[in-house]
Amino acid sequence: MRITSENRKWLNDFNLTHPLVIAGPCSAETEEQVLKIAHELKNSDVSIFRAGIWKPRTRSGGFEGVGAIGLKWLQKAKAETGLLMATEVANATHVKLALEHDIDVLWIGARTTVNPFAVQEIADALQNTDKIVLVKNPVNPDLALWIGGVERLYSAGIKNLGVIHRGFSTYEKTKYRNIPEWQIPIELQNKFPDLVLICDPSHITGRRDMIQEVSQQALDLNYNGLMIETHTDPDNAWSDAAQQVTPSVLKQIFEDLKVKKPSTEEADFNTTIKNLREKIDIADAKLLEIFGNRMKVSEQIGALKKSKNVSVLQNKRWSEILERMIVDGQERGLSKEFILSIFKAIHQESISHQEKIINS
Repeated sequence: MRITSENRKWLNDFNLTHPLVIAGPCSAETEEQVLKIAHELKNSDVSIFRAGIWKPRTRSGGFEGVGAIGLKWLQKAKAETGLLMATEVANATHVKLALEHDIDVLWIGARTTVNPFAVQEIADALQNTDKIVLVKNPVNPDLALWIGGVERLYSAGIKNLGVIHRGFSTYEKTKYRNIPEWQIPIELQNKFPDLVLICDPSHITGRRDMIQEVSQQALDLNYNGLMIETHTDPDNAWSDAAQQVTPSVLKQIFEDLKVKKPSTEEADFNTTIKNLREKIDIADAKLLEIFGNRMKVSEQIGALKKSKNVSVLQNKRWSEILERMIVDGQERGLSKEFILSIFKAIHQESISHQEKIINS
C-alpha cells in the first residue's frame, strides 16, 4: 500500500486554518436533538457533524441506535446547517443506506475493525467511492490489524482515507477508559505520513474533564484533527453520557487549545525537535509503566518463594535471562554493555522487592 499526498486532498479541501474538528452526539436520539446540536455547532470550528445511528453494544439490552430513520435527521441537519454528516457503518447494509442518504463521512468502529471479513464487506460496498472513509483502531493494541483495515479499503479504490485513534482496551485499571498507547498511532503515522490521523479523546478518556488534556497531547503530536462527542444535555444522553461535552464547552476547548503554526526555518526546527521529545516522553512513560508491572510480578514470585521456602537469588534463571536479553537487544541495535547495565539494575530492583516480601 502506497498512500501519497493525494490522500490528503480531502482534508486540504476544507481550507482550514486549524485542525479538522468532527463533533456531535454519541448517538442520534431524536430529530429535535440532532437539529439542536447541529445548529449550536454551526458557527464554530466544527466542519463535520457526527452521530451514531447504529450503536454496536458489547451486551444486549442497551440502546443500539435509532436505525435508518436517523439518516433522515442527518440529511435535514446538513440542509439546515451546511455541515458535512458522518456516521458509523458496520456492514454492507449500513453502507448502502448511508450512501442512499448522501452521508459524507463513514467511519468503521473499533469492534468492526477487528473483523477482516466485516471490513472487506464494507470495502466491497464502498468500491471506488469518493466519500471520506475513516478507520478506528481495533479494540486491542494491534497495529497490523489496523493497517490491514486501511489496506482493504485502499485496495477497493477508496482514496479519501483517514484513521481515528480512540485508544485500546485493557484489563488494567488506569485513568483512561481506553489507554492511548500513543506509540502505536505514532508508528502508523511514521509508516504512512500522508494518512490523515484524527484523535478521539472522548473514547480515550471516557471523562469530559480530560478531553482538553488529551486533545492537546494529540495536537502536540501533529494529529490532523479531533473527533469529540458533543451533546446539549450530556448528563441525560442515551449513551456514553460521562464523556460528552456541551457545545459551549467544546468551543471553549477550541479557544484553549494551542495549535502549532510553524512558519520560519527556526520554527520548523523547534516544532520537529519538540515532537521528537514528546515521543521520547511517551516512550519513557511507557517504560515506567512496564517496570512497575514487572515489579508487581516479582513481588508475586517473592510471595510464592516465601510460601515454599525458596531462596530469592536463582543464578541459573538469571544467567538465562541475561543471555537472552543480550541477543535480543543486539538485534535491536543495543550494545551488550547497555543491556547488561539496564538488566542488572532491573534484577537488583526485583531482588529488593522480593526480599521485602520474604522478610515481611
